[in-house]
Amino acid sequence: MSKKAGHQARKRFGQNFLHDPGVIERIIRAIHPKPDDAIVEIGPGLGAITEEILAVNPKLQVVELDRDLIPVLRTKFFNYPDFRIHEADALKFDFNQLVDEKPLRIIGNLPYNISTPLIFHLLAQSGVVQDMHFMLQKEVVQRMAAVPGDNNYGRLGIMTQYFCKVQPLFEVGPSAFRPAPKVDSAIVRLVPHTEFPYPAKDLGTLQAVVRTAFNARRKTLRKALGGLVTVDQLQALGINDGLRPENLSLADYVSIADMLIAEKGSEQGCVSGAEASAGDASGDSHD
Repeated sequence: MSKKAGHQARKRFGQNFLHDPGVIERIIRAIHPKPDDAIVEIGPGLGAITEEILAVNPKLQVVELDRDLIPVLRTKFFNYPDFRIHEADALKFDFNQLVDEKPLRIIGNLPYNISTPLIFHLLAQSGVVQDMHFMLQKEVVQRMAAVPGDNNYGRLGIMTQYFCKVQPLFEVGPSAFRPAPKVDSAIVRLVPHTEFPYPAKDLGTLQAVVRTAFNARRKTLRKALGGLVTVDQLQALGINDGLRPENLSLADYVSIADMLIAEKGSEQGCVSGAEASAGDASGDSHD
């Protein structure tokens, strides 16, 4: 419990409150906030980072789910009239609504129990984001930054790297938090690409291919992607069907997804053409 705030950290919210001044200072240096930045903090907790950001940028906005923390934050920062608190679940929150003239700079000590789905939720809104700085479980940061062939390489890393440049910054030990988590943490910077290095023709198809592949990550591609892609199709792309999903690059996955879209379009074109010819010949009309 924090005696200062009188708030018990709640396990269901994944709360571990940062208290180490040295770590806080290092995080602020990494973020390098400016007075006119559009900064949004997810899960401010007891306001350790919030306080430092507000000293530079009094228009900070925060998203907090724990309703018991709202009065704590309002009391602590009552002398900042432009400070805004959004009582909401970040997993469902529409960050687009916060955009005015400048893209968002999103920061936060993210709850470990929802970090992966929250990252995917934020990636879907990365078009309105300048950068993101997060405290995450060290293993999650390793997965986000992993490269092909790495045991940590998977769906999270591929899709994060599709949208953003991933920069692991530094690690943080359990003692920096109350209560202390049982795992090490790390700070990561995500900078959305101004132009996608490997733009996919259809994002949904790319996501489906990656998800299918890593649902069977220990199998070879011919088995892992057997329901989506044939061996001949993989070989036509110059991809060895005997490899495992973790051996393919982001560019490889985009190539597979684009091929599926191209072939689907071709098949639809043939079907539509055949139906049109049949309709013309028989005089039947089609909706």
